[in-house]
Amino acid sequence: MRSVIGEIISSSHDVTLIDMEASIEHMSRGTIKFVDVLLVVLEPYYRSLETAGRIVPLARGLGIPRNYGIANKLRSPQDEEAVKAYCRNHDLELIATIPFDENVVEADRTGRAVIDYDVTSPIVEELSRVADFLQSEVSGNIQGAGGH
Repeated sequence: MRSVIGEIISSSHDVTLIDMEASIEHMSRGTIKFVDVLLVVLEPYYRSLETAGRIVPLARGLGIPRNYGIANKLRSPQDEEAVKAYCRNHDLELIATIPFDENVVEADRTGRAVIDYDVTSPIVEELSRVADFLQSEVSGNIQGAGGH
């Protein structure tokens, strides 16, 4: 997997986005050592935060220059504060807070992407902000540096 990702990234100047399983396996095997940006999705649950707590130091140890947090499935102000506090305490910049959205469940039941199910869904708006952030804050810096 590491070789395949390295080949994809080294042969392109485009942005490549890879959705990986929530585990430290990709870190310990060095699968993502070629990436320039790591988006860590944090849910307001103990195991999710603990996984993030292992992933972020490993990413930094691999030399991944940009690590950002995305809070996901937030159901209350307490959920949001828990993830924000975690990010503050672990020096992880939080770039998005995505509320729990029943539209995601309904879209999945119909076999559609949430954007095709309900373009006005709160998750669509927040993920659009993430895309804009990556485009403006990361893509220009990566493209200019010859990275990915």
